[in-house]
Amino acid sequence: GKSTLLHVMITAGALWYSPDELEFSLVDFKTGVEFKAYTGGRLPHARAVAIESDREFGLSVLQRLDDELVRRGDLFRDLGVQSIGAARDALKSAGKNEALPRTMLVIDEFQEIFTEDDKIAQDAGLLLDRLVRQGRAFGMHVFLGSQTLSGAYSLARSTMGQMAVRIALQCSETDSYLILSEDNAAARLLSRPGEAIYNDANGMVEGNNPFQVCWLPDSERDAMLERVRTKATETPPVIDTHTIVFEGNIPADLADNQELLASLKPDAQPVRAAKAWVGDPVAIKPPTGAHLRRQAGTNLIVVGQQEETARAMLASSMVGLAAQHANKTDHVKVAFLDPTPIDDPEAEAVETIVKRLAEPGSLDIAFGRVRALADTLAAFDAERERREADDSATHAPWYLFFLGLQRFRDLRQKEDDFSFSFSDGDSDDGAAKPAAQLTALLRDGPALGLHVIAWCDTATSMGRTLDRRAQACFEQRAILQMSATDSANLIDSPVAGKLGMNRGLLFNEEQGTLEKFRPYRMPSDDLVVRVAEALRQ
Repeated sequence: GKSTLLHVMITAGALWYSPDELEFSLVDFKTGVEFKAYTGGRLPHARAVAIESDREFGLSVLQRLDDELVRRGDLFRDLGVQSIGAARDALKSAGKNEALPRTMLVIDEFQEIFTEDDKIAQDAGLLLDRLVRQGRAFGMHVFLGSQTLSGAYSLARSTMGQMAVRIALQCSETDSYLILSEDNAAARLLSRPGEAIYNDANGMVEGNNPFQVCWLPDSERDAMLERVRTKATETPPVIDTHTIVFEGNIPADLADNQELLASLKPDAQPVRAAKAWVGDPVAIKPPTGAHLRRQAGTNLIVVGQQEETARAMLASSMVGLAAQHANKTDHVKVAFLDPTPIDDPEAEAVETIVKRLAEPGSLDIAFGRVRALADTLAAFDAERERREADDSATHAPWYLFFLGLQRFRDLRQKEDDFSFSFSDGDSDDGAAKPAAQLTALLRDGPALGLHVIAWCDTATSMGRTLDRRAQACFEQRAILQMSATDSANLIDSPVAGKLGMNRGLLFNEEQGTLEKFRPYRMPSDDLVVRVAEALRQ
């Protein structure tokens, strides 16, 4: 009955009011796809839709609404009004074409954000309490749904006390007391599916109003939403109707990266410092990625044993960098080294993308296997030396990708090599060895516009390939699920031991930040074609 009730409320609200009058933020913490029906532009009223949401995303939704609450407070003060109706009239009288919709926050299984007594729960409790207490005056409302309240350990009873309207479906006597009031156990007597009690008197017995939740088939709901979408298309709303969608059960899609899409426009401005995007943040904020600025340490390494995920992350970073340099006139170079065995089903996945991007255009991009290591590193090392001798010029950025450092035997440290010098890696004929070239590139390259983006499967393999000073040159680290010990060694925190599927953490050593994200899947063919076309033009 609860899920049906939520769909009835959302669909009815969309039928009655336009996106300029009512907007929804929908967050679902349970494993399921209840709010999937409102994605893909089918509900123009939706500002954010979260499916199988993380606690961090729920907190970011609350933070966003809290910012809107502050904005509306300032607006109401400037207009000299005390209600949303008066504010709308004042805006209209002033000739301002500005919509001020009522905001409905709907959180299903809201207790999940409070199941741990940590900073997320504390911040969410404060924000939710402020929204419940002050939001109504500014047209901002909260609807919380849950199977039970027994798990809401950190949700203050004072917050519950501010919610005058209570709806109880069939539940236990204990939950009836928690939902309604300490002396109101009427909900335990309910027996039919969808039978409920509506109470708008803070749960007092005299406010009980039994009712039956109406049945809304999925087909009928979808037909109504299609009518709503058509109506919104015929009469476009004043406000921006872009919907932020978070689907926690699937990898992120690079094609949804708004910054990338903006960089493909003909009038896009060239970037100062490109960003190697690796995924979507588990919050309402810009896409997650490593800034490749011209300063020491701005290399990126991905660590984790999920090879498919790592391949998709590096491929997405490569496509994203190509898109950001589509409007640059200087000579940008990208080299991607993929030692994946040729009999692997995914051996040609990245090579196919590189071939499409390498069609006649402004980007110099190359793909190589294990045997290309020596020549590629030699070219980058020579460029590094040239740039060191010509530090007055503004050099174009070069990017070197390694899909699996652990597979390049020539990069491994010798077990009897205890040298601390960067210059002891010469071969017998005086030429620098690949390992020494890579170390010099990691150390001196970023400041000269030469950056390395690599994947390594484990922290142990990383230590076997790179010495400590070379590892320190990767100040930006994206890590996937691993043991708590390896996590602590790589990012000074054991939190990666709790990561699940389709989750990662981006650590920035210089800034001391740690950002949770959903890694990208392999870039779609359509997106690669769009980027390649932008490069040709």
